[in-house]
Amino acid sequence: MSSLFRLLPSVDVALTAVADVPALHHVPRALLRDGINLFLDRLRRDIRQSRIMNASQLEHTVLWERLVPFLVAYVQPHFRRVINATGVVVHTNLGRSILAEVATRAVTEACARYSNLEMNLDTGGRGSRYSHVEDALCRLTGAEAALVVNNNAAAVLLVLETLAKGREVIVSRGQLVEIGGSFRIPEVMEKSGATLREVGATNRTHLRDYEQAINENTAALLKVHASNYRIIGFTKEVSLPELAELGSKYDLPVIEDLGSGNFSDFSGLGLLDEPTVQKTVADGADVVTFSGDKVLGGPQAGIIVGKKEYIDRIKKNPLNRAVRIDKMTLAALEATLRLYLDPEKARREIPTVAMILADPVQLASRGAILADDVAKICGESAVVDTVSAESRVGGGAFPEQGLPTTLVRVRPAHEGISAQMLKERLLETDPPVIGRIEHDVFCLDVRTVADDEFELTANVLNKAIAGCMN
Repeated sequence: MSSLFRLLPSVDVALTAVADVPALHHVPRALLRDGINLFLDRLRRDIRQSRIMNASQLEHTVLWERLVPFLVAYVQPHFRRVINATGVVVHTNLGRSILAEVATRAVTEACARYSNLEMNLDTGGRGSRYSHVEDALCRLTGAEAALVVNNNAAAVLLVLETLAKGREVIVSRGQLVEIGGSFRIPEVMEKSGATLREVGATNRTHLRDYEQAINENTAALLKVHASNYRIIGFTKEVSLPELAELGSKYDLPVIEDLGSGNFSDFSGLGLLDEPTVQKTVADGADVVTFSGDKVLGGPQAGIIVGKKEYIDRIKKNPLNRAVRIDKMTLAALEATLRLYLDPEKARREIPTVAMILADPVQLASRGAILADDVAKICGESAVVDTVSAESRVGGGAFPEQGLPTTLVRVRPAHEGISAQMLKERLLETDPPVIGRIEHDVFCLDVRTVADDEFELTANVLNKAIAGCMN
């Protein structure tokens, strides 16, 4: 064993051996050194565990053949592209919404050059970063004023801290939701300094419950849209117009947290009616908060729209600086909002909206094309077919409601390769392909795979199946 250890190359020798590999030219030497050390550590482990037992296994030509692909995989960025074949359009774990092409160009321009982020080009003096999107938000929603922060949880926090710190906010017990990452509305309210005043029962809340709870310490009425769950059966909740009328009667602002807000009407898809931001403003909410990504299809952001008297107060809150958005978010959001000024263009060019609205007949046609590509490239190593199924919107929107879709099913011909093995192997590919398992078969949902990803997906699948057999 000691003689085998002595045959291992030094780090410097290994560095010299990979110096001319084109795929590694851009990699910092320090990162290559770390990768080589890890590679050598694994060789030492294999020697100790008798996986390497003779000198021929440690010949340098043999080692370099293993080292190069190991390093290429090792130096891949941790944060990188994946192919989403799950059928979940707004997949939180996979980055939620894909930006429209015009938005990605805007982000590149914002990153690569100086910009008028906080300069008023009309006066040459200091300007507001929010001015770049406020007019568009007001035009699209009908609100008097608008503000954008880094996510919707921050938007809710900022609104409550501004309008209700040290005072009570009345909310229905059935609306005390938990959002992604185990964040709960009561906890956000606590951090804002506002005191939660629960009214009603889990399944039924009446207008009189709100009115009876109003006192001299009441600061606002809060309505939280249950976008990520449903209570069905014997239920009752107060409508926004009713709550707005009550707020007006007692001179209290009505705040609505829409969560995954949207500007599009998806009722034609058979989905439950999700209120648009426009309707929420029209129905009398004084302040509305919602996400810029998710169903809206823009960058991660928390958007606040509403009456000018309240938005102006929120803008002046020092906490606003701690949760403000950067130039890249602003660039992407402005480009996305401009698309919404032409609803038909938004439906075509905002990927999230286009995927939600995708026609099932077209999905079946695209599924057949993807299946054909996979079958041709994988050959006899896999059996491929298609089947009708359902996709999900995701992102907490339209819970438990499916969208008709087509799945491409891939069954490796080798009996020893299970669907789970293939799924796990695809996590290691470049790029990783994230699919799903239905009835013990690995599946690709064509709804969330772009046309220009078909051939790449097929090639990656072929390599993954081959890798499972090694």
